[in-house]
Amino acid sequence: MDKKAKTSSTRVKSPVRGRTLRSPPPTRRTAPPQRENPPKTKRSADESKVKKPCPRSAKSPTCQRPNGPEPHKNRKARSPTRKPEAGAHPTRGGCRTASAGAAPGARSPPAAKAERPGVRGQTAAVEKILLSVLDNLKIRKPAISESTNKVNDVVDGIIKHLKSHTSEYFSQIEKLPTGSYYENVKISEPDEFDVMLTVPVQRVEIQQFDTTGAFYSVAFKRNPQRNPLQRFVLSGGTISASGMLSEFRSQVKQATETMPGVQLERKKRGSPAVTLAVNENRRVISVDIVLGLKVHMQSWPSCTKDGFNIDSWLGTKVKRDFKIAPFYLVPKYTGKGSDEKDGICAKDAWRISFSHVEKGILKNHGSAKTCCESGGSQCCRKQCLKLLKHLLQKLKEAHPKELSKFFSYQAKTTLLHACVKRPKDSDWEKGNLSTCFDLLLQDFIQYLDLGKLPHFFIPTYNLLDSGCDSKSMKSLIQYIRYEQNNMFPIFCERNSNWC
Repeated sequence: MDKKAKTSSTRVKSPVRGRTLRSPPPTRRTAPPQRENPPKTKRSADESKVKKPCPRSAKSPTCQRPNGPEPHKNRKARSPTRKPEAGAHPTRGGCRTASAGAAPGARSPPAAKAERPGVRGQTAAVEKILLSVLDNLKIRKPAISESTNKVNDVVDGIIKHLKSHTSEYFSQIEKLPTGSYYENVKISEPDEFDVMLTVPVQRVEIQQFDTTGAFYSVAFKRNPQRNPLQRFVLSGGTISASGMLSEFRSQVKQATETMPGVQLERKKRGSPAVTLAVNENRRVISVDIVLGLKVHMQSWPSCTKDGFNIDSWLGTKVKRDFKIAPFYLVPKYTGKGSDEKDGICAKDAWRISFSHVEKGILKNHGSAKTCCESGGSQCCRKQCLKLLKHLLQKLKEAHPKELSKFFSYQAKTTLLHACVKRPKDSDWEKGNLSTCFDLLLQDFIQYLDLGKLPHFFIPTYNLLDSGCDSKSMKSLIQYIRYEQNNMFPIFCERNSNWC
């Protein structure tokens, strides 16, 4: 027998129970002995069924396999590059976490996630729906030009009549276009226009009429004998809002009698507007002509001190420029109009209006001057307002009795507050439309839940006090949340291609 045979057949005594083991061939390397481990012993049949602990259990006690049958010997080892299964620790090589009380061999449940599964895909789907809605809400240019030309002709005819066929009290009247169309947030069709016709007044004194800070009585500081508005001055020296509005409505009626296709609508109780129905190419355009007093004073009323907080959004200079400009009063009363204060009836009070400021803000709405300009960053502030107005309009059509007291000005006020809370243009990136709209809806829901939506310029004036009871606000919250959670099915009722 040669040396190779002798070497391979050499037997060595084992320290355990005198067992003899063959020594490995010299070409193979033996594994180094493990420290503090007992020598291998022959296991019984019952002991062999016991599952070995996870090799990482010493480092991570929670990273252990649940009790279960031993994997088959011929099963291939899991590739180290294979992705861990759901519920596995991301840094533990896919070792599952054992759950308390789990059945033998059962998989542990996946770990809880911060977001619902499929949230990203759902967000993309919602984004697609909202963009489709906005595209459908765009006003086509031919329709814009036709409607604006017709409305301008009607308004110019009324102004001409007021300056030539009346006495001096309307001779200095001025045109102030206001409303959603002139703010570039009109939706669907150019079938509604708001125009304010203002009369400038000098040297007047205004007194707060109620606790909200939105309604005032107006009186001349000096003897108004030579003032053109002397006709509407009451015995106490105040200007009668109801008397001036009645005369204004009478003059508008005379001016439109000779205009073809123009009809005066029935007067709405408490409304400061004279509404006209203008027929134009088989379309009826509603035109609200509002009478207003243009007030020149050194500062705005004291009730606006804590409002109009645009410093961090548009800057202090823009705020200062707005506050030195005139403000306007419209013949709108609070309550039923029969209440009196200091001998002045509520129907003769005036409500302060900042529609000209709102128009200026929405036209230049970015914290950067180049926001939404060619070459500048694009935001989605106006798009979010359009969507909120459209959603409120659709919900009112679906639930006319419950939601009749809600109006689009509440949506605009919600956006203005949101722009103050999130003043940066990066907070309103155009690519994050669905997220920004969702945040705006959350703001609106929060105001409804509290039952308080402060006026943007007059914080003491609650816009949800005008007939909006708690029951209707809760109903509106439920309707909005349903739309949020179901990807706005109300937008897809007549346009299934959007969803």
